[in-house]
Amino acid sequence: KLYFTESFPAITGYAANGAIVHYHAEKNRCALIEKKGILLLDSGGQYLDGTTDITRTIALGKPTMQEKIDFTLVLKGHIALACARFPAGTTGIQLDILARMPLWQHLCNYGHGTGHGVGFFNNVHEGPQGISPVPSARSRTPLQPGMVLSNEPGLYKKGKYGIRTENLLLCVKDEKNEFGRFLRFETLTLFPIDLKLIAKNLLTKEEKIWLENYHAEVYNKLSPHLNREEKKWLKEKCGQQG
Repeated sequence: KLYFTESFPAITGYAANGAIVHYHAEKNRCALIEKKGILLLDSGGQYLDGTTDITRTIALGKPTMQEKIDFTLVLKGHIALACARFPAGTTGIQLDILARMPLWQHLCNYGHGTGHGVGFFNNVHEGPQGISPVPSARSRTPLQPGMVLSNEPGLYKKGKYGIRTENLLLCVKDEKNEFGRFLRFETLTLFPIDLKLIAKNLLTKEEKIWLENYHAEVYNKLSPHLNREEKKWLKEKCGQQG
């Protein structure tokens, strides 16, 4: 009942179209979605109590090993940024490397910023903050408690597929000690990450724990609002047992 409208036109890129970062379907370059390959879906809504922006990459069939490797490298960067703890005064340009390092180690990269500020029932891309390797007013703005940013590393292979995993983060206060005040992020977005696309052998113990805890939170917070059939679907997608 709080929904008003979409926060931007959804980006739905299937197979090779997913490699076009801001793809929009057109008659001469759209694709028929089949039961194979991967689909990138970036969407969001304007609600009376906030604005959302989320991207998920979904396997529509059995993923290839390379697709799983690429997806997992993106996920590792996503987790690294989500888990960051940093001194007050830290800027987005300093944090950007956390999301890119797993990709760089495999000689891969993505050509867009890692995160943008999100407004309240307003522009879904809103300053003054941002996370990017490019020097700018937004990437050089110190992060402060209360700021909301996206966490959206990706990987795009022209003519093949695109991968992006995006959640929204809230900057909050962490501990204060003899080294000063520290900050961290809380993840706001609650929706399953496709387990079929994960090469678990590439995840560290800590990354596996983060993923398990995230999916437990997704299920525990969303399931009370769902009917029996929807709960069953969510439990499966979150890898919950029992």
